[in-house]
Amino acid sequence: MTIQQVLLLLLLWMWLLHPCRTEMLFRRTPDLRHRSSVGHASGSDGKALHRQKRGWMWNQFFLLEEYTGSDYQYVGKLHSDQDKGDGSLKYILSGDGAGTLFIIDEKTGDIHATRRIDREEKAFYTLRAQAINRRTLRPVEPESEFVIKIHDINDNEPTFPEEIYTASVPEMSVVGTSVVQVTATDADDPSYGNSARVIYSILQGQPYFSVEPETGIIRTALPNMNRENREQYQVVIQAKDMGGQMGGLSGTTTVNITLTDVNDNPPRFPQSTIHLRIPESSPVGTAIGSVKATDADTGKNAEVEYRIIDGDGTDMFEIVTQKDTQEGIITVRKPLDYETRRLYTLKVEAENTHVDPRFYYLGPFKDTTIVKISVEDVDEPPVFSRSSYLFEVHEDIELGTIIGTVMARDPDSASSPIRFSLDRHTDLDRIFNIHSGNGSIYTSKPLDREISQWHNLSVIAAEINNPKDTTRVPVYVRILDVNDNAPQFAVFYDTFVCENARAGQLIQTISAVDKDDPLGGQKFFFSLAAVNPNFTVQDNEDNTARILTRRNGFSRHEISTYLLPVVISDNDYPIQSSTGTLTIRVCACDSRGNMQSCNAEALLLPAGLSTGALIAILLCIIILLVIVVLFAALKRQRKKEPLILSKEDIRDNIVSYNDEGGGEEDTQAFDIGTLRNPAAIEDKKLRRDIIPETLFVPRRTPSAPDNTDVRDFINQRLKEHDTDPSAPPYDSLATYAYEGNDSIAESLSSLESGTTEGDQNYDYLREWGPRFNKLAEMYGGGESDKDAS
Repeated sequence: MTIQQVLLLLLLWMWLLHPCRTEMLFRRTPDLRHRSSVGHASGSDGKALHRQKRGWMWNQFFLLEEYTGSDYQYVGKLHSDQDKGDGSLKYILSGDGAGTLFIIDEKTGDIHATRRIDREEKAFYTLRAQAINRRTLRPVEPESEFVIKIHDINDNEPTFPEEIYTASVPEMSVVGTSVVQVTATDADDPSYGNSARVIYSILQGQPYFSVEPETGIIRTALPNMNRENREQYQVVIQAKDMGGQMGGLSGTTTVNITLTDVNDNPPRFPQSTIHLRIPESSPVGTAIGSVKATDADTGKNAEVEYRIIDGDGTDMFEIVTQKDTQEGIITVRKPLDYETRRLYTLKVEAENTHVDPRFYYLGPFKDTTIVKISVEDVDEPPVFSRSSYLFEVHEDIELGTIIGTVMARDPDSASSPIRFSLDRHTDLDRIFNIHSGNGSIYTSKPLDREISQWHNLSVIAAEINNPKDTTRVPVYVRILDVNDNAPQFAVFYDTFVCENARAGQLIQTISAVDKDDPLGGQKFFFSLAAVNPNFTVQDNEDNTARILTRRNGFSRHEISTYLLPVVISDNDYPIQSSTGTLTIRVCACDSRGNMQSCNAEALLLPAGLSTGALIAILLCIIILLVIVVLFAALKRQRKKEPLILSKEDIRDNIVSYNDEGGGEEDTQAFDIGTLRNPAAIEDKKLRRDIIPETLFVPRRTPSAPDNTDVRDFINQRLKEHDTDPSAPPYDSLATYAYEGNDSIAESLSSLESGTTEGDQNYDYLREWGPRFNKLAEMYGGGESDKDAS
């Protein structure tokens, strides 16, 4: 035994002899320089503590936890060597729990604990003690510190941090393979006794697993545990303190252990022979069926790769591994023909892709099966001799010419006759046709390469006995070129020649285009249709030509435009040519040859006016014309204002006819008598010599009494106008043409006479001179005629 264990046993023995009676004695020695205290308990190192100027020695107190008595638990006693027992000293306690958890008797120095103490909450308490004179309150001893240490008892069972643990271990592991380690903790004092010493044991899970007592490591106990037989195990582990002895406290936990898979099982086909069927019309890539080998393993250990290793159909079929289902899908690799072969045999192998070398001894990790595939006969559609056809034909062939023939046959043993037809969606213009019996394609309309160089047709072949079973084949018809188009000018040329041009001057470069496409490429020749004295054509021999002048100077006054016919020919067979006419305008140019004007009328204009100035002048004239038209329209609209109701309405209008009077013979002029006799307005007459502007009937007003002065008449009319509710609500000019009394000839009207002419005498008109002779004859003669009658 070690020294610490011996001291611990000695301390425990002393405690059992004197439980809860720890006493501290304080003695004062005669020598003031050396003081010492002796107690019943020694320090932690077994040696007495010496301090100067002190008469006591402090040791720690010990107190058992979880006291269950009804009285206060005694801790110990403080006593000074200066205490005479007469009660003159007073003991004071301070520090952790002083006055609440720990109390001291002021007179005797006895210390008690007031309640039960748990060491797991706090293992020790630090306090300070002092002895003072009760009368003077002066300390007789310096304040000193001491410790109360709580002794542990086994009151806590071991606990695991998890109630349930989850662990795994590979199947087929050797004995002793570590699975998982569990650890329990005990809240008791590990330095005091065996209260915190934990021993592990297994309560459930044997004989498959075991646990190490000291470490809690769980290990496998049986060899070759197979996951396929049992995958889940539940192990119960117990942790017990006091070193696992009788009376110790314990705790348990559950460990769920799973055996993980390893590749220890090869794949196996459930059948040694598999039969599949497929119609002969199945296209390439069609899935015939699937094969699957079972594997007791899981995950990647069960992954299988399929392959065809032998058989008479290795070139006709192939197998693909489906990763998600672990199946082998057999598909068609080449077209099938019932008439050629009706049965195929394949040998298929399934092998694990992840093999563990540790388990090679268990045998090969693969298996094989025989797959027999039967081809079923179906009524197949016709088969063309080619997958596509290409025919070439010249565009100038005659109608009905055969351009090519397609061929198809019935692959079935019955060999039914074939009928051919064209898909009209691929020949909307119906340019081609096909012979339904032999598949000959011929033209039904003229061909033109320049319109369409390629024709993509679709020929349909169907069995006569089964018209619904059809096959299509593309037929490409290429139209070959024939030189049937003449070349033409490439663009429209706006050509001009300057008046000051010199002979041999270039005025235009021309080129040509041809819709045809000869094999050797385009080659054009340019020439004049006839000899021209003004211009000539020079061929550049690169499909372009230059137009040159043949003389000096041109005049717009003489000829403003020249027409130059140019002949363009190609070099293909047969040669095609066309004549294009160039329109050449004669224009005025500056010294650099830049065109300024091409119109002959421009010579009449000042030389300094440019085209922009002429445009500006033209715009000004247009604006002036618009202003005049608007002014006239506004003037006409102003004439039609609603205020002017009628030119015959004498109350507010001046009658104006805008013409020269008829002189003495004008008997239909304005009758001033109306002013005297307003009633006469009812029988007003229209002028015969002009068309009146309006036929508006004026409003009737009461007539003025006879023999009323004009001035009174006008005032009356003004009053009526002001009080008329139907009059316009704005000012208007009412002119009544009142004549004054100062006329030398006096009044010519008959205002003072009646409405008839028989009461008047016009003989005095002859006395006024020759100007009034005509008037006198009209009125005087009229009077004589009346009398004669």
